[in-house]
Amino acid sequence: MHQDATAKVVLITGGSSGIGKEAARTLKKAGSVVYAAARRSEMMKDLENDGIRVLQLDLTDEHSIETCVKSIIEREGRIDILVNNAGYGSYGAIEDVPISEARRQFEVNLFGLARLTQAVLPSMRAKRFGWIVNISSVAGKINSPFGACIMQRSLLSKGFRIA
Repeated sequence: MHQDATAKVVLITGGSSGIGKEAARTLKKAGSVVYAAARRSEMMKDLENDGIRVLQLDLTDEHSIETCVKSIIEREGRIDILVNNAGYGSYGAIEDVPISEARRQFEVNLFGLARLTQAVLPSMRAKRFGWIVNISSVAGKINSPFGACIMQRSLLSKGFRIA
């Protein structure tokens, strides 16, 4: 168990760069117990130096999701806040981007988010507390040239979101 029982336990995906990395630092400074997770855990060594716990997480791998959530709950007893931040864009002419790439993007950006949320919810319900924050891209509203995964953006812009 962590030292301060009143501190919120936070899991942030996509912690290896950008918004995820900065959110992890900000929440840690605010007094939360922060777990930053990403596929490339080697990119988060600087977060470890800030007292943030780093976990390897591949949102396309069911075992990785289960292991990540289980390890936090075993150590902390709960996850209070889940920040679904991991995701990526795939660009190119639609005829040049393989369907396998579009499927992988859906696996990370949509199904990985949904599966991680499913994994965290039982603990939140048991504690009768929890926040889930889903961070998405403006690409769901604004199309750009060579945004090959048009179908994903189209679905997102029509309101098919997990929130």
